[in-house]
Amino acid sequence: MRRQLITYLSILALSSFFVACSGKSEKKLPIIGERTTEERVVDGKTVVDTIYHQIPSFSFINQDSVEITDKDFDNKVYVANFFFTHCPSICPTMQRNLLKVYEKYKDDEQVSFLSHSIDFKYDSPSVLKSYAEKLGVTNKQWQFVTGEKRDIYGIADKYLVYTKEDESAPGGYDHQSYLVLIDSQKRIRGAYDGTSDEQVAQLFEDLEILLKEQ
Repeated sequence: MRRQLITYLSILALSSFFVACSGKSEKKLPIIGERTTEERVVDGKTVVDTIYHQIPSFSFINQDSVEITDKDFDNKVYVANFFFTHCPSICPTMQRNLLKVYEKYKDDEQVSFLSHSIDFKYDSPSVLKSYAEKLGVTNKQWQFVTGEKRDIYGIADKYLVYTKEDESAPGGYDHQSYLVLIDSQKRIRGAYDGTSDEQVAQLFEDLEILLKEQ
């Protein structure tokens, strides 16, 4: 899984390089993930469509004990990640950096944020609510969700983010710090190390590019 996402990010970097070198004014982000082709007949002619990897349907409970589904993100650009509230390592930096993005786009209805807790044992809605308030989240634009282990870890795979319950890891969980950029069609358009100032700066830039594309 880690190697797979690193490969996609390498492709993204190369794509950005060639666009820059081409001198084109309108840059577009690549679509990350596996893709397949599908043939259909239109007016007697065979047309080949490309089917891109998409985030599937999901249902979780948020910090207000309200069900949050994929439908809440229809026609929106959003940034997703995976964390847990008592994480002693990468989460505090990752979430503070994501807060910077949230603060820039606060009250922008085109942009949402979705943080999945991978601690299905401790991170109840009330714990997530307290965490969100302490972080500085003041509206429903940023959702913090919990769910069954199989559902949280299963959806992480769809975002191409590594997550694992691991007693030997700090806090008992091992996970990557990626902030995953999703377009209005639920496709992955970028992934950024939330602990890296350089990568977060790239997220700011790419988010603007994606919003112009929608």
